[in-house]
Amino acid sequence: MPLYLHDFIRNERKMSKTKLFILPLLLIGLLSNQMNAQSFICDENGKTPSGENCINTIITAVPFLRIVPGARAGAMGDVGLATSPDANAMHFNASKLANVSNTGSFSATYTPWLRSLQLNDVYLAYASGYYSPDETQTFGASLRFFALGSINYTDFNGQSLGSGDPSEFEITLAYARKLSDKFSVGVAPKFIYSNLANNQMVGGVDVVPAVAGAADISATYLNDIKLGEKNATLSVAAAISNIGSKVSYTNSKNKDYIPANLGIGGALTVELDEFNKITFATDINKLLVPTRTLVNETGDPDILDWKEHSPFGGIVTSFGDAPGNGEEFRELMLSVGAEYLYDEQFAVRAGYYAEHSTKGGRKYFTVGLGLKYNIFGLNFSYLVPTTNQRNPLDNTLRFSLIFDFDGGDVIEE
Repeated sequence: MPLYLHDFIRNERKMSKTKLFILPLLLIGLLSNQMNAQSFICDENGKTPSGENCINTIITAVPFLRIVPGARAGAMGDVGLATSPDANAMHFNASKLANVSNTGSFSATYTPWLRSLQLNDVYLAYASGYYSPDETQTFGASLRFFALGSINYTDFNGQSLGSGDPSEFEITLAYARKLSDKFSVGVAPKFIYSNLANNQMVGGVDVVPAVAGAADISATYLNDIKLGEKNATLSVAAAISNIGSKVSYTNSKNKDYIPANLGIGGALTVELDEFNKITFATDINKLLVPTRTLVNETGDPDILDWKEHSPFGGIVTSFGDAPGNGEEFRELMLSVGAEYLYDEQFAVRAGYYAEHSTKGGRKYFTVGLGLKYNIFGLNFSYLVPTTNQRNPLDNTLRFSLIFDFDGGDVIEE
C-alpha cells in the first residue's frame, strides 16, 4: 500500500479530510523541489545512525492501480496470479482468460475505503468482463474508479480554496491466447487518469490531472496432474503490469513512476472427490520502481536522482539499486491463500499477506465466502490486521457480484 496512506492512517485522529489529499501530493514528490537532504539520515548500507534498517518504502504515483479489486482474491491474502480464471483476472494476469470455461462473464466489485474513519464517500469501484469466441482466445475489458470523496481545499494557512471531488480511473482492454494446451499469453493496454486537485494550486504550484498510458504482459502454464489417486491441476504464472510512462501533476521535470510490478505465482487445485475441491496458492510481487535515494548526514547525494531514469530504465534499475545487503529481498511482498469449494456453488477462503516493516509493513489475515446459483454469484471478503499498522480495509466487508453468460463452473472473484 502507498506510503502516504500508511502515514495518514497513523495520524488519522489529527488530520482533516483536506490533509488526506494534501499528504499524498507531498509524499509522492509533487513538490519535491522543496525537499532537502535532511529528509533521510542513512548511510550507504541503508542503516540509521543507531544501526537499524532505514524505513524506505517505494513511492509511486497512482498507487490505486495496485489495489486488489476482487473479493475472492481479497479473501485469499490478495492471491490471484495463478488461481482459476474469472472476470477479474485482468488485474493480476490477463493470460488466464485464455483458459476460461464459458463464453463470457461480468463482475462488479465495490470496496469501501477507510470506513473506520467514518469516511463514507471514499471507495473503489471495479467492473470487468470477458468474451471468449472460441477455445483459443478471449477478449476482456475493465474499468477501475477510485473516488476520494468530497474535499474542502485549503491553503497552508487554512484559508478556503473551494471544494471538489478528486478521483482517479483506469480503463483496460485485454487479449489472451492459447499457444498450446498448457501455455497461454496475454496483453492488456490501459489508459490512466488521475485528477487529485481539480486544477487547484498547492504550495504555490498549479496541480493538473496526471495522464499515462501503460500495458501488462503475462503468461500462464496450466497442467493436469495426478497426486496419488486424486486429479489435480497445477498452474504457474508470471506478469509484469503497469509498464508505462511516468506522470506529473505539475509542470515539474521530476516526474513520478507509476507502480510497475513483477508478479510470480503458483496454484495447486486438488479434486478431493466429485463435489469437493481445495486450492492452495501463493504470489510473490515486487515493484519495478527504483528505490529512493537515501542520503547521509552530509547531504551530498542528490535526493532526486532515483527519479532520473526512464520508465524502462527504472524497471531495470529496480532489481539492484537498494542499498546495503538484503534490502532488495525486503522489497518482496508475499501472499498465500487457500480456497475450499463445494459442488462449484459454495466456497470458503482464507489467506495471509506480508511485506517487510521497512517497505510498508502491511501484515494481515483475510477470510471470505463465495456463493453461486445458476448464472449469479456473490463473494465476500474481510480483512483482519495482525499489527498496529492500520490498513484502509481494516474490519471492512467488501463484495463482488458476478454474472456468467452461460452458467460457467467457476465462482469468480
